[in-house]
Parts: sequence; C-alpha cells; structure tokens
Amino acid sequence: MIATRRQFNRMAALGAATVLSPGARAQLSTRTLGYCVVGLGRISMQHFMPATKTAQYAKVTAIVSGHRDKAERMAAEYGVPAKNIYSYDNFNGIAGNPDIDAVYIGLPNSMHAEYTIRAAKAGKHVLCEKPMASTLADAQAMDEACRRANRKLMIAYRCHFEPAHMRAFQLIRDGKLGKVEAIDSAFGFNIAAGEWRLNKAMAGGGPMMDVGIYCLNACRHLTGEEPVEVKGYSAVVDQDGRFKEVEENLSWSMKFPSGAVASCSTTYGANMTSYFRVFGSKGVLSVEPAFNYDGQRLMAKIAGEAPIDEPSTLRDPGCFVRQADHFAECVFSNREPGPNGTEGLRDMNLIAAIYRG
Repeated sequence: MIATRRQFNRMAALGAATVLSPGARAQLSTRTLGYCVVGLGRISMQHFMPATKTAQYAKVTAIVSGHRDKAERMAAEYGVPAKNIYSYDNFNGIAGNPDIDAVYIGLPNSMHAEYTIRAAKAGKHVLCEKPMASTLADAQAMDEACRRANRKLMIAYRCHFEPAHMRAFQLIRDGKLGKVEAIDSAFGFNIAAGEWRLNKAMAGGGPMMDVGIYCLNACRHLTGEEPVEVKGYSAVVDQDGRFKEVEENLSWSMKFPSGAVASCSTTYGANMTSYFRVFGSKGVLSVEPAFNYDGQRLMAKIAGEAPIDEPSTLRDPGCFVRQADHFAECVFSNREPGPNGTEGLRDMNLIAAIYRG
C-alpha cells in the first residue's frame, strides 16, 4: 500500500504530539495515564520508567516482573504500592485494577504477542516496544486482539518523536530537497556473547529485529511511501559461536513507487555509526547519529540556501517522555496513536520479505 502525501503529512505530524485544542489540553492537564510496566530490563528501567518522572500525563502505577526483589526496589522508587506488583503468573489480575490504564511492554520480542493479547483481554491499552513481535503471525494476532477489545495499540518507535527526525521529515515534505532520489542508512554494534538477542526463538532474528528496524522505518517515513521491491543479503563473518542461530550482518535494498531507492545495513559484529542520508534533486540531508538515545545532529546542503547544522537538544529520556505523553493523549482524547499496530505490521511484513531474500 502506497502512502499518499496527505497520509504522510499526518503521520509525521503525529510524531510531535496529538493536535488538541487548548480546551482539550486544559482538561488533560488534570489526568494521568497509569502505566503497568511489564518486564524490568534495560529499556524499562533505564529509559521508559525514568521518562515517566518528568512526563506530563504518564505515571508508573504497577509493575510485572519475575523477580520480586527487583520489582520491590523499583516499586519503592516509583511509589507503586505492593498490591500493584504482579508476577507473570498472576498478570491477568490487572483486569480488576483501576490504577492501571495501559501496559508498557519491555519484554523480549517473542513475549510481545502473549502479553499484548492478555493485556487487551484485561481491558488495558498497550504501548509495546519495537519490533512489534518476533513473527508476522504474532504481530497480526496482537493487532486483531486490540481491535476486538477496542483498546489502543502503539508500537514504541521513539524516533518518531525525535526533533532531528521530525525536522528532516518537514524539510522533505516542504519540497526543500526536491525529489527524493536515494537514501542510505545503517545501524549496528558488536554484541556480547550470551545476549538473549542471539537466541532466534526469543528475538525472531538478528540485528534486523533489533537495530536494523530503525533504518527500515526511517526510509519509509522519509519517502512517504511503501516499498514495492525489497532484496536482502545476510552473512556471518565471525565464527566465534555467537551466530549459530541468527545472522551477524544483513544488508538490504528497497525500491519505492516514485523510483527512489534505499540501501541499508545492520550488524551485530561491529560498532556501526547510526545514520541516514537522503539525496534529493535539490540537495542532501543527513542525521548522524540518527538512532541513538540522544545526540542526533541534522545537517543539510540545499541549493540556494544556507547550510543547515542543527544538533538536537533533546536528551535521553526525552523521546520516551514524548512517547509516553503522546500515548496518554491518544487514550484520553480517543485518537489513534501515530505509530500504531498498522505501522508495526508494515515493518513486520517488510522484514519477512527481506529475510526471504
């Protein structure tokens, strides 16, 4: 499906925040969305949960963990009462808890579907980390479950809320670069042995399912189109035992309806600077680093205009703050989140095609 320019403008605008009237915002100012954090891994404890401390409409009100001692420590820090600490076994008990409006899922990829579906059945909205799931079938089941339950589903594409990305989208939408001709993008790191992400059953794949998805998602939004052709190549270089189940390196190309082409790479074998570069008929722009938690820098050279060099001033966990508040606003005003289940499914469809080669 090809996104129209109107759809593209709407999607990019949603990155900043839901557009609300002053009256609606005044009403929201007295409301807070209670998040139940499911999984106390790095993404939850180091990024999402700290973000709620400064978020306007978000608060941690419950915790789900298989480690009671860790859960109690985090509950004490965030003022969560003992009755709102759950294990995975009694997770369904969240259904009767009015303190919980939504769940934030920061679990390994293979667990996203189960806990999204269980949360929807419990009557809770869902903010789920990317990738949406470890398989396309699971992602479809998640989307269907939330629709059946009339609960909102948002996939945590935090870069949709990052100022340098939003500025890049705006420049392209305004026609500053002319026609988009080509895009290059990459992101990777040297993964440590023993990480759960090296387990295919848990991760669904290698770096594509972790950091490569940032490149894929960015290319779709930079063009405002859905690819009509994809081709992928994977390889393992380091024969050190880490890559028995998943690929170490993956590169892929995409062709869009307009004729624009994209070339992307991701790896678990090297520290690859994250970036995207967009080459247009009237100029070129880049964001580097692009997908880190902060430190983004937008640079552009456009014909007839002064060069652009704009470091982002947003610092971690700023994107998580915006993300948590955006979802809260969407729940309270009954609006569809920007990066919703449909957005996650589009990436999952393309990842499946890339893995097929």
